[in-house]
Amino acid sequence: MTLIKSISGIRGTIGGKTDDNLTPFDIVKFVSAYAEWLRNVSLASTNSPLRVVVGRDARISGQMVENLVCGTLVGCGCDVVDIGLASTPTTEMAVTAEQADGGIIITASHNPKQWNALKLLNAQGEFLSKTDGESILKIAENGDMDFAKIDALGKIYNKDMSDYHIDNVVSLDLVDVEAIRKANFSVAIDCVNSVGGIIIPKLLKTLGVERITCLNCEPTGDFKHNPEPLKENLTEISDYMARNKVDVGFVVDPDVDRLAIVCEDGEMFGEEYTLVSVADYVLSYTNGNTVSNLSSTRALADVTALYGSKYYAAAVGEVNVVEKMKAVGAVIGGEGNGGVIYPASHYGRDALVGIALFLTLLAKKSMKVSELRKTYPEYFISKNKIELTPDIDVDTVFSVIKGNYSRFGINDIDGVKIDFPQGWVHLRRSNTEPIIRIYSEAPTQEQADKFAAAIIAEINRIVASWQKDTL
Repeated sequence: MTLIKSISGIRGTIGGKTDDNLTPFDIVKFVSAYAEWLRNVSLASTNSPLRVVVGRDARISGQMVENLVCGTLVGCGCDVVDIGLASTPTTEMAVTAEQADGGIIITASHNPKQWNALKLLNAQGEFLSKTDGESILKIAENGDMDFAKIDALGKIYNKDMSDYHIDNVVSLDLVDVEAIRKANFSVAIDCVNSVGGIIIPKLLKTLGVERITCLNCEPTGDFKHNPEPLKENLTEISDYMARNKVDVGFVVDPDVDRLAIVCEDGEMFGEEYTLVSVADYVLSYTNGNTVSNLSSTRALADVTALYGSKYYAAAVGEVNVVEKMKAVGAVIGGEGNGGVIYPASHYGRDALVGIALFLTLLAKKSMKVSELRKTYPEYFISKNKIELTPDIDVDTVFSVIKGNYSRFGINDIDGVKIDFPQGWVHLRRSNTEPIIRIYSEAPTQEQADKFAAAIIAEINRIVASWQKDTL
């Protein structure tokens, strides 16, 4: 069990001891520190209470955490706009819509049901920078929080923002509702028993999709399968697609910021290619650059080049991608895990935006999903991980790997990425789990797996040598 503090928020398992897990005590401490930080940075009048949006996914612990978060904010003198069960992108957009000073998303994204997290937003509805996050952690550590007296307690306002989010998506210039309606798509969705089961069917109906099959769409938080939308976890919808005449399948994670697509034959479109396909569509109408993180497929760079635009890589993490997108004026960006960031809507990963743009592309192309997939450069990614133990010094491991592979191209802005002539390997410490992630890509799955296996074997040798030296 563990408590992880990173650019992805305050994340941990529910229950256990304070400071080691996400306990009620820890929730109150970090929310109080966040409120104190907001007071320090807010441009709002000191005579007006701070306004904070709070939304959550459907995990079992969500209601408990929400009660603690909202109560703590009230005790800190903040007014709360409680939007209840809501996707991460909905909560992000609600911050600006409500002219709030910040927001808190209660979700552990793709982590299993025993996890939850506090994702903290600024007044733009965007994740906090590393510097801002460190400021909050320092406040929490020092206990420098000041709570409101009785007449200055905040108030709670309840509001549903799902229709606002959907209206924003369908009104985007590149979303063609009429084309989607005329295509008469049949769609299967898997929302892993979380908030996607509430908002995705509503979005599809608004887009003119009448034939919808819902799998795991009850927002109970009791995840039917591992909630990370990877091929090995999506056998149910894959089998359904293979047995039934359905045009396309969509899978989202518990907080609906990641989108995986399933072809009509049950094969995975590939989560890396969610962003590639959407970027292809956006670039066909809009001139501009693209951004993804270091662990994302080369296919995005290839497609970007076809339109005479430039691709840029960022460190892993939404805040890093957004920062890079703003710096280079990117018209589309995101992460290879199925995260689409479309600035014309907002600077946040948004599965609803991804679905709407992809369906528009599919309608205009008039081809099967599997046929569309074949139009893009073919790369294969191998995703692996090593569990962190006390005897693994991550920084030293990365340093040794850099030295051993120095004859190849090395990028160390986020862990270590090694560029081989026929592919790449990226090693980085996870922001959300106590693991080292090892991603590799090559023109064949066999080669990608070999790249990963070689690096994993190398790490094991390094760690084994340390253990031998200590005997």
